[in-house]
Amino acid sequence: MSKIIVALDGFSSCGKSTTAKRVAAQLHYAFVDTGAMYRAVALYFHRNQVDCEDLSAVEKALEEIHINFEFNPDRQASDTYLNGENVEKEIRKMYISDIVSQVSAIPTVRHAMVAQQQKMGKKKGVVMDGRDVGTVVFPEAEVKIFMTADPKIRAQRRKLELMQKGEDLPMEQIVENLRIRDEIDSNRSEGPLRRADDAIDLDTSYKSMDEQVAFVLEQVRRVQHAKK
Repeated sequence: MSKIIVALDGFSSCGKSTTAKRVAAQLHYAFVDTGAMYRAVALYFHRNQVDCEDLSAVEKALEEIHINFEFNPDRQASDTYLNGENVEKEIRKMYISDIVSQVSAIPTVRHAMVAQQQKMGKKKGVVMDGRDVGTVVFPEAEVKIFMTADPKIRAQRRKLELMQKGEDLPMEQIVENLRIRDEIDSNRSEGPLRRADDAIDLDTSYKSMDEQVAFVLEQVRRVQHAKK
């Protein structure tokens, strides 16, 4: 089967990353978590007190940031590394969620990350999830899925995810965080969150993870069959 690019875009806490990981494993494709890349940048900015309004400081910081993914056999998934440090757990914490949309809205940051993402997917055989993969990073992707879910269900999923990592936060705080992130992601000037015209919708509100993965794999098989 010819290798293709699979782009999964959509709102946070819709199951994008988990679905993308499992689809990639089934296809023996590389998985690129674009959200993790922006979270790693946000972590670096936070640690080094980079002023998001200071363009020169942002550009200088980006020159010092190297992000890569390494497979973790214990998790059977890739961990995110920032300048050689495994930051997978740290970038998933709520304080990073609170600032990542602001950081990822900076045009210079997006240009730098998109360039890296395009390089990662140049040889195809990649599953990539994010906000603008099917519209900006790979508008030529053969399979584009746009994932949504009921806001209340997204908040419940996010709370459960945080609790599993030792963070027990009020539901009101999680709901507000998702609302603000949606607003920033959808209205930024560079790579806003939006559905590609040729994307296939996937509402995950009442679908199991197995059903989500099966749905995406079916779209991949259709494209690959058409390419024969």
